[in-house]
Amino acid sequence: MSIVPCLWFQSDLKGALDRYTTLFPDSHVHSLERMGAMEDEVWLAEWRMNGTEFRAISQRSGFVFNESMSLSVTCADQAEVDRYWDGLIAGGGEESNCGWLKDPWGLSWQIVPQRLNELMADPDPKRAAAATQCMLGQHRIVIADLEAAADAAS
Repeated sequence: MSIVPCLWFQSDLKGALDRYTTLFPDSHVHSLERMGAMEDEVWLAEWRMNGTEFRAISQRSGFVFNESMSLSVTCADQAEVDRYWDGLIAGGGEESNCGWLKDPWGLSWQIVPQRLNELMADPDPKRAAAATQCMLGQHRIVIADLEAAADAAS
């Protein structure tokens, strides 16, 4: 038994797959096929992204991505945060708060440095609260700013 997320894109599934498989390691498109001879372009895809299997449908519909479902990327350091943030937002994405963004296809992502999790779990509640408060004011998470806020609180 396996569980595979299936995402519904409104258009340009190939563009999204090209972006994702270029940006994330251990990624590969297994299949991208046109479905039947339908009047509108309908595409089905299966791919692996960072070792996780996905499926997708691409067809105009009333179904749109929203923030109730997002993909969360835990990053080792600021360089990874910046790489994934810039790579996912390029070409028409939108910044949001607290490390969230939407890519050009409307899919929501959380780009989270591991250091944020560590600071928010700091045994000193003042440090944890300061790091959390700092994060709440950021779009892209900046680790140095989180650390400075935590250090200033102790």
